[in-house]
Amino acid sequence: MEGNFIKNRFSPLILVALVSLILIFLMAKSSASASAEPEVQIVYMERPKDVDPEAYDIQVLSSVLGSEEAAKQALLYSYKTAASGFSASLTPKQVEDIKKKEGVLHVAPNRTLQLHGGAGNKRLTK
Repeated sequence: MEGNFIKNRFSPLILVALVSLILIFLMAKSSASASAEPEVQIVYMERPKDVDPEAYDIQVLSSVLGSEEAAKQALLYSYKTAASGFSASLTPKQVEDIKKKEGVLHVAPNRTLQLHGGAGNKRLTK
């Protein structure tokens, strides 16, 4: 009877602990692998005057990525009018490296924002 009491008392606790450990392991593994994947970043820069913006962006990216070909593949867009900089697909390590480059003012993840619907939007359509 006593063995049955111990078995019934601790079995659910062991099961919960085991499931918790498995979940923690899976979450840690998925966050570690996801953090190494490239994400689109917007790099705001102060470019020298009288240079081709895209060529300069590729030059800066090449210094971090190791080659001009890798820089051309990572470069998504060069901003020339309202802002100075570029968007590129970068890993977290590459983001840290590019932040240290001369002329880099700020690096921010690209985010898509959506306007909320509501009464204010209805007034605009009347």
